[in-house]
Amino acid sequence: MSQVTQEKVLETLRQIIDPDLRKDIVSLGFVRDLKVEDGEVSFRIVLTTPACPVKDEMAKQAKQLVSEIEGVKSVNVTMDAEVPKGRGMSNSDIENIKNIIAVSSGKGGVGKSTVAVNLAVSLALDGAKVGLMDADIYGPNVPIMLGVKNFKPYISDRKLVPVEAHGVKMISMALLASPDQAMIMRGPMLHGVVRQFLSEVAWGELDYLIVDMPPGTGDVQLSLAQLVSLQGAVLVTTPQTVSTADVRRALKMFETVNVPILGIVENMSYFIPPDAPEKRYYIFGQGGGKKLAEEFNVPFLGEIPLGMEVREASDNGVPIAISNPGSPQAQAFRKVSEEIARQVSIEAMKPELVILTRSK
Repeated sequence: MSQVTQEKVLETLRQIIDPDLRKDIVSLGFVRDLKVEDGEVSFRIVLTTPACPVKDEMAKQAKQLVSEIEGVKSVNVTMDAEVPKGRGMSNSDIENIKNIIAVSSGKGGVGKSTVAVNLAVSLALDGAKVGLMDADIYGPNVPIMLGVKNFKPYISDRKLVPVEAHGVKMISMALLASPDQAMIMRGPMLHGVVRQFLSEVAWGELDYLIVDMPPGTGDVQLSLAQLVSLQGAVLVTTPQTVSTADVRRALKMFETVNVPILGIVENMSYFIPPDAPEKRYYIFGQGGGKKLAEEFNVPFLGEIPLGMEVREASDNGVPIAISNPGSPQAQAFRKVSEEIARQVSIEAMKPELVILTRSK
């Protein structure tokens, strides 16, 4: 019986290719804590996101390949994740935040905040450390959707401590002002609020900070792009032409300020009647988001079905991703969150891929 070595195990594991980064998991540094002793092999595979959809398949493949090495008696594979820090995230005020993602739309009424809340909750359910910044200063509704509208943040060590709900840390102007107070602000004041929410909130360590943007292409969008290095923007649309036309403008705005587009989410894509779950009614048209993504060569992140369950969950303060995880809407949100995490990892790993390529 030949002796099993670490080199032989690593050589075998090079057969496993990450489908997104297109490199083998050994070259990418995903294989950690490899131990070989008397034919017993153990190691960790550390992926770039806890929301990786191929995690289980990769673990199964690794165990099978290593088990086939002559002399191996047992294989113990542990799957883990370390979200990489996005490029440019070197600002000392937010050094513990790895990736900032803007969720935006060209117009109001497309369910942008609902998408942002459920994406944040979905990422947290997958095991990520998530924050949610409600930057929709004029219409801050996130606290209602998370069921914390009556909570108040407090100050510790000269920083605001965000409210936590459903595993997500959150800050919003709605938590700092009376419920009926109108937010009357101009550009410089809006810029100040965005800056404070970024650098004067005790976010702690976050894998992802989701920023729920106001609709349009105004001061808040520009301030965010100026203050931090955004890992990317997620654009929310509904299928109809009026919505996709406005998203075009938002897309061009982010391109102008050099913010990558992580992809497009189509909300309210179709209606599934409760008494006929096999049917789909395309109330607002069909395929507008996907066509827009193809036109601009950006990822299409998925479709979210229309349903009163989503509205009821938001009104009750328990996002549908938690309140009804088996629903088509919740499952769609989970898939979209996985896709967004995937795109963030691809963006974050780009510099490393360039280095690896040059070192050949």
